[in-house]
Amino acid sequence: MQAVFFEKHGGRDVLKYGEFKDPVVGPNDVLVEVKACALNHLDIWTRQGLPGVSIPLPHIPGSDVAGVVLECGKGAKRFKKGDRVLVSPGQVPGHLPEALSARDSYSPDFQILGLQTQGGYAERVVVNERFVIGVTDRYSFEEWASIPLASLTAYHMLVTRAEVKAGETVLVHAAGSGIGASAVQIAKFLGATVYTTVGDFKKVSRAKKLGADEVIQYRTEDFADKVKKLTGGRGVDVVFEHIGPETWPKNLTALARGGRMVTCGATSGPKTEIDIRYLYSKQLNILGSYMGSLAELHEVLKLVEKGILNPTIDQIFPLKEAAKAQERMESRQNFGKIILKVS
Repeated sequence: MQAVFFEKHGGRDVLKYGEFKDPVVGPNDVLVEVKACALNHLDIWTRQGLPGVSIPLPHIPGSDVAGVVLECGKGAKRFKKGDRVLVSPGQVPGHLPEALSARDSYSPDFQILGLQTQGGYAERVVVNERFVIGVTDRYSFEEWASIPLASLTAYHMLVTRAEVKAGETVLVHAAGSGIGASAVQIAKFLGATVYTTVGDFKKVSRAKKLGADEVIQYRTEDFADKVKKLTGGRGVDVVFEHIGPETWPKNLTALARGGRMVTCGATSGPKTEIDIRYLYSKQLNILGSYMGSLAELHEVLKLVEKGILNPTIDQIFPLKEAAKAQERMESRQNFGKIILKVS
């Protein structure tokens, strides 16, 4: 099969497009013909190499897959050839305690498609049928591919970890990112007043269409000062954080007393400094968040089917232009998800 893969870690130049060994279908597996695969910052970190994570080489990245069933193993009974499906990016064996309690991502055995296993920058991918979910024709394959990882992560952050309530205020960083676009919509669905940041005035109207009440252009405005003005000096109840050291210090000043910051990523770097005095004097809460559970993904897809959470697509590239697609993501030009059209 044709795939985009790398044989060593590094920059975009290590990505190769060419022939890759076909995946082997086990008795409980489903072979999916990949129609579309969405990009995530995880793809870039995987390509660069993540300390402490075993990434098989040569490696195919890509965590967000939508496509059709090609073949089922003898023990896989839920699907048939031709079914439209997407793949859960987070995977943990169903017999483990964390899976049984819908706490998949807390398990030490939790794996992500395209990180510890071969991913979706390819014509075909094989996964256990438990992680295959049927989808309707309400959306295109490209739109379905834009949903899983980013929307699941946003849902887990806002609903499960931060427990956002109606009437609260939420600051979502980077509405133009895939996860930011999902977070704005989910926070609004939960009944929050939503403030968000963008880096370009061209993105302001799109952020408002997603449901943002106020949009802050972080390159020309201090987002912490603006939040204080918008809230009469109080600050927000929740900061939705996935940027890293660029935003962490001001996040703490933007929070109200007793506020929560929930974080899932570090696109601007892995380390930051914080003023501990803000933590204890304002009695703040910092919550780590890592993707989410299969059960939560099913809840996310219900919101998508109801039209509450809508796919937000930036640009679609052919598979062989994966390096160009990653360049667009790294330059922060996108608004919404960048998609690879595979077949």
